[in-house]
Amino acid sequence: MTQLALVIDLNVCVGCHACVTSCKEWNTSGWAGPMTDQRPYGRDPSGTFFNRVQMFEVGTFPFTETVHFPKSCLHCEDPPCVPVCPTGASYKRPDNGVVLVDYDKCIGCKYCSWACPYGAREIDEKLRVMKKCTLCIDRITDTSLPPAERKPACVLACPTSARLFGDVHDPYSEVSIAIRENGGYQLMPEWGTNPANHYLPRRKTRMQIHEDELVRADNPLKKEAPLPAAQGETLDDVAW
Repeated sequence: MTQLALVIDLNVCVGCHACVTSCKEWNTSGWAGPMTDQRPYGRDPSGTFFNRVQMFEVGTFPFTETVHFPKSCLHCEDPPCVPVCPTGASYKRPDNGVVLVDYDKCIGCKYCSWACPYGAREIDEKLRVMKKCTLCIDRITDTSLPPAERKPACVLACPTSARLFGDVHDPYSEVSIAIRENGGYQLMPEWGTNPANHYLPRRKTRMQIHEDELVRADNPLKKEAPLPAAQGETLDDVAW
């Protein structure tokens, strides 16, 4: 069975929130809209978002880093939100594995939100129904669009290509190759939900300064940088 999913590369996500705004724009005016924001600002904000980017610091000062962590529905292969729904509003499409909500059947009881270990379900306070990421199902199944445009809005909007989209059950798909070659992992697999979405881990890149970079005209540190003391000595041998 086909299982469509997102693969998010945490190494290149810059936290620009383009995925958040594009998701909001497309889905508010589309099949899943409206996405109500009754109190978008203030001490007790509310709002319906299918995609959020959490940001936090890791490490100990002064060696800290900012991590940008996009999170949305993971379209689990064994979604716990589906069997607890008393009306059958939550369901998983058999043709592509996308988990959706039938708003005509949803009564807003929030059982699905309690069952979801990832906090991916949100209540629309105006319509009183539960909503979540749909992978832009109305877009990815629209055969009138060119194949290159049949992707979720967040994928098309990402300026760093941190978001990939495809069939994780196809071993030759872009997403499957990225998972295999870059150590892709599932979020909290211990819950047994088998999330379809995967993350690619952050990778440390050690900065290296080459000797020719020390003599560039636009290098403000060129006069302060020590030069090798002896012929054949490299910058790694010199104490800074």
